[in-house]
Amino acid sequence: MAMTVQVDVVSAEERIFSGLAEFVVLPGENGELGILPGHTPLITRIRPGEVRIKVPNHEEECIFVAGGLLEVQPGLVTVLADTAIRGRDLDEAKANEAKRAAEEALANREAGIDYAAAQAELASAIAQLAAIHKLNKRH
Repeated sequence: MAMTVQVDVVSAEERIFSGLAEFVVLPGENGELGILPGHTPLITRIRPGEVRIKVPNHEEECIFVAGGLLEVQPGLVTVLADTAIRGRDLDEAKANEAKRAAEEALANREAGIDYAAAQAELASAIAQLAAIHKLNKRH
């Protein structure tokens, strides 16, 4: 039997995933992180992107996160996401519209917008689109 670790992915709105996993892969602040059972305790920020969870005897669960925190404790991996969306619930049209709106806001320097927020929105939309394209290639 494969070793497993409890994984919880939660956002401000809801618990997205809770269950046992053989491993978790997610976008860390400085690159992709792979977490296996028995990983050293860790707390780090995560970037917008795809969280892949290998569930025993099943395919991977894919969840898009728009950033947040990762906490690894013995026997427990917790992803506290700013926003989290199940891969099957991602909407390409909405992500394209969010990307277009963020690009437009950044191009319009007269609008008095919050550039950091617009850049974060753009990064999130681009990461969502990348996750959608990865999921489409797998299916």
